[in-house]
Amino acid sequence: MHIALFHQYHHNPDCPATCRHYTFMAELAKRHQITLITSSAWESKRLTQQYDWVPPGVELVSIDVPYSNKMGVVQRLQAFGSFATHALVKGLRMPKPDVIWGVSTPLTTAWAAAQVSRFRKVPWVFEVQDLWPSFPIQMGAVPSKLAQRQLYRMEASLYRQAAHIIPLSADMERYILDKGIAPQEVTTLVNGTEIPAQPISLVEQQALREELGLQGKKVVLYAGTYGRANDIPLIVKAAELLQHHPEICFVFTGQGFDAPLLETAAKQQSNIKLLPPLPRHEIFRLFSIAEVSVVSFIDLPVLEANSPGKLFDSLAVGTPVIVTNPGWTKKLVEAQGCGWYVPAGDAQALAHSLEQRLSQSEEMTFMRGKAARVAREQFDRLKMIPVLEKIFEQVTQQKR
Repeated sequence: MHIALFHQYHHNPDCPATCRHYTFMAELAKRHQITLITSSAWESKRLTQQYDWVPPGVELVSIDVPYSNKMGVVQRLQAFGSFATHALVKGLRMPKPDVIWGVSTPLTTAWAAAQVSRFRKVPWVFEVQDLWPSFPIQMGAVPSKLAQRQLYRMEASLYRQAAHIIPLSADMERYILDKGIAPQEVTTLVNGTEIPAQPISLVEQQALREELGLQGKKVVLYAGTYGRANDIPLIVKAAELLQHHPEICFVFTGQGFDAPLLETAAKQQSNIKLLPPLPRHEIFRLFSIAEVSVVSFIDLPVLEANSPGKLFDSLAVGTPVIVTNPGWTKKLVEAQGCGWYVPAGDAQALAHSLEQRLSQSEEMTFMRGKAARVAREQFDRLKMIPVLEKIFEQVTQQKR
């Protein structure tokens, strides 16, 4: 089977980002022909050179379209439009695939996949990573009511055109079903993670603590994007409120909009440690020395449905998670006992919960065991691949 993947922001384990599609392609390429149509945006951001840019056996079609989290709205729209246009042309010229796999965000990438599907008369599968256009609209990035209506029409049209839809959370699935899509055409595959083959040893953890100057510290970790939606000010304020607890250290690694805020806070507050971005293959070591990690977002309804990679990476090494979304992640950590919920924007509640929970060593140990178990049982990406493969096979058979 020839699978053509349209994904604007491909990255590999050398990058400071999750590697969902790298893992999927690496396994699928053992049995199928895979063509990846992507931009070159992340290739220059590789921090190491330990991995091939694409997995062995994957044919790369790279489009030179720059992108940065520091871009303004107009620049982002130009990047989205440029990639979609070039991807459409590349998709029409490549050898005809059996199935097309279109990944949003942005929605324009899914649009390009749908157009190639229509012209080439092959089915396409729509992977919904974030709810667009609801997310940019609620973030205030699309003030025009006319543009909002057009984007919502595009979204609805793409749902109808897709042979199958893969949302990344149960809340996303409910949103899609409410649009009138038949349940048999939707399969949720959460973001998930790669489960380390061997637990990270205590010796390795201690060596990392010494390297980072974190001996004897209770680490509260934020590892991910410092975006406008990630509520970094919440964590900085909580750290400020806990300065009378010198044993608690807030560690940050990532990049994005609020990097200057963190740089200033790290100079002013002794309980904040700012690390550079880390490649994917090193991030699990950092999670393993944390008492707890924070997965924070501002209070927007659309963000309740998201499926953040750092949540699953934390659980993969048995590190409990604090979430601030009142959606499915809150239900997860509470039902599974692998973390806890704090309301978005409430720094006082976050600080108080850390003060209380981190003093209860037995409860934290219990949560660590629960975290590792739920990651193995529910969020292992390798276990998702047979489901994904079956979806591709079914839509191609239906087309025939």
